[in-house]
Amino acid sequence: MKNEVIIIGGGLAGLTAGIHLSKIGVHVTIIEKNSYPKHKVCGEYISNEVLPYFKWLEVIISDLEPTHITKLQFSSVKGKAINCELPLGGFGISRYALDEFLYKKAIANGCNFIQETVENIAFNENEFTITTSNNTILKTEIVIGAFGKRSNIDQKLSRNFIQQKSPWLAVKAHFSGNFSNTLVGLYNFSGGYCGVSKVEKDKVNICYLADYETFKNYKNIEDYQDKVVSKNPFLKSIFENHTLLFDKPLTISQISFEKKQTIENHILMIGDTAGLIHPLCGNGMAMAIHSAKIASELIGAYFKNEIKSRIALEQKYCKEWNYNFKKRLSFGRLLSYLLQKPKLAEVLIRFLISFPFLLPLIVKKTHGKPINN
Repeated sequence: MKNEVIIIGGGLAGLTAGIHLSKIGVHVTIIEKNSYPKHKVCGEYISNEVLPYFKWLEVIISDLEPTHITKLQFSSVKGKAINCELPLGGFGISRYALDEFLYKKAIANGCNFIQETVENIAFNENEFTITTSNNTILKTEIVIGAFGKRSNIDQKLSRNFIQQKSPWLAVKAHFSGNFSNTLVGLYNFSGGYCGVSKVEKDKVNICYLADYETFKNYKNIEDYQDKVVSKNPFLKSIFENHTLLFDKPLTISQISFEKKQTIENHILMIGDTAGLIHPLCGNGMAMAIHSAKIASELIGAYFKNEIKSRIALEQKYCKEWNYNFKKRLSFGRLLSYLLQKPKLAEVLIRFLISFPFLLPLIVKKTHGKPINN
């Protein structure tokens, strides 16, 4: 079992970790219940901080023809807006295209895939035993958890955040329409936030986070968008002038932004499984990719005996994760709190309009530096 890792979850973080580990000679098995390609509820904007790391992984993102995003527009509920240049810039790419692209890269690198649902993970005497819905039993020394925002595994592990209800619901769909290729818009509305940006093939991704207590008072998504989301004049114009490309929007409920443990039952958690930043910060995808890099490098050092024990591995991972992400997540929670208070949000927007140089500084608080290898 030496130099073998099982990754539970084949989303953005899990696939990135699989590519990295296989590149450095580790045998990787990824267990993913879904097939590719598949749409996911996601903002689909990635900061350019990941590009040096993607280059090292030999992931040629330009092959997917993403949009190149250089500007941010942010508005309050009432439509007061401020614009700025993004300090690093980013790109727009759908999870439908990106996940399949990374999956094919992982296959080419020699990763093994099992399309099943994990039912149980037991740890005993320095060994994991994983049982799937098809009664497949796998044993390994190292397990990475990359199973997303909420999973049956969270329940099995009795993780703290899963024990309490979350007020958040997310909605996402692709549209056709005239939206700038270079802009990511973050628009506040009563009880939520909406991100709008172009992805590949001239499609517009619209993804918003809504307060479920407010949402449930309306008969359907369309009614909620008309009566609540479109009170922001920017969003009203966007929905009136764009055409839905999906049969119906995708939704996911019970999204939790509470603190999560990066290690549970000796499983190294990465991506949204380790911690979820508020969508208004617009950088969750880059954080997932970066967390995969941190875990993979440390696992590589562990297998080379540069890290002498599992305890040391876990301690180093927690330290690195907190160093890179703890402040970002805390700042994201603070921004969310402010923007849930309409009066405070309007004051914040007016202040930023008066002092526009502050907005790029706020963006930097939620983004990292280029991820070099």
